[in-house]
Amino acid sequence: MRRFPSRVGTPVPGRGSAEQREPPAAGAARGDGRARAAVAVLLTLGALAYTTWTLEAFLPTGLSPLRTYVSELAAEDQPYGTFFRTLDLAAGILVCAGAVVGLGWLRPRAAARGRALLAVGGWVAVAVFGAATAADSRLPLSCAPTADAACAARERAGAVPFAHAAHAVSSSVAVAGALVGMVLLTVVVHRSGARGGGPAGARFRGLLLTLVGVELIATVWTLAAVAAFDSGHGTSGHGTWGLGVAQRMQLLTIAVWLVVMAWLVWAGRRRT
Repeated sequence: MRRFPSRVGTPVPGRGSAEQREPPAAGAARGDGRARAAVAVLLTLGALAYTTWTLEAFLPTGLSPLRTYVSELAAEDQPYGTFFRTLDLAAGILVCAGAVVGLGWLRPRAAARGRALLAVGGWVAVAVFGAATAADSRLPLSCAPTADAACAARERAGAVPFAHAAHAVSSSVAVAGALVGMVLLTVVVHRSGARGGGPAGARFRGLLLTLVGVELIATVWTLAAVAAFDSGHGTSGHGTWGLGVAQRMQLLTIAVWLVVMAWLVWAGRRRT
C-alpha cells in the first residue's frame, strides 16, 4: 500500500530526506576501507604461509639450508613434501587474491595517471607472483638435485620428469613477478606523498626501499649460485656459492616486503 507523509516537511518513511541519505563519498570510503582491510589480511597471511620453509630449523628434513633449494623441501621424495607443497599453494592463492583486490580497489585517482599505471603494473606483477607460486606447488621436483648426486646426474641427463623443467620456469616467473611488483609498488608509495602512519609510516616506506635493494642483491647472488651449480661446479651434486643462503634470503625478503606493504595498506584504511 502506498504511504503519504502526514504533513508537509515530514520525510516519506522508507526513503529518508536528502539530509539523511548517505553521501556517495562516505559509501566509497567504506568500500575503500573494506578493500584495504582485505588486501592487508590476505597479503599478511600469504607472507606467513610463504615463510613456512623456516620450519626446516625444527623438522628433520635431512637437507642443508646452506646449499639446497627451498623447493627441494617440497620434492616428492622428501618426508615433508606434501606439507610444504600445501602451504606453498595456500601462499600463492592468498597473495594472488590480495593483489586482485588491490588491483580493483587501491589504484590512485585518475588524475594521477602515471601513478595509476604503475600501481596497475605493480598489482598485476604481484598477482603473477602469487599465481606462479601456486603453480610451483603443483609442479614439484621428483628429487633433491643439490643434495643427491644421482638426482643431479639424472637432471643433467634429462632423465627426470618434465615437472623439473616446468618448475624452473614457474619459479623464475614467480621471482620475476615479485621483483617487478616490489619495485613498481614501492615507487607508487613514495610518489604518492602519503602521510599515513605518521613517523612509523615514513620508516616503513623507507624500509620498502631497503627491501627492494636487498632483493636485487639476493637475486643476483642466487642466479650466480644456480649457474655455478648447473655448470657442474658443485661437489658430489651439492650446491655451491651459498645457494641455499642466497635463495632463502631472497624469499624471506619478499615475505617481509609483503608484510610491510600490508601494514601501509592498512594504515591508509585509517585515513579513509
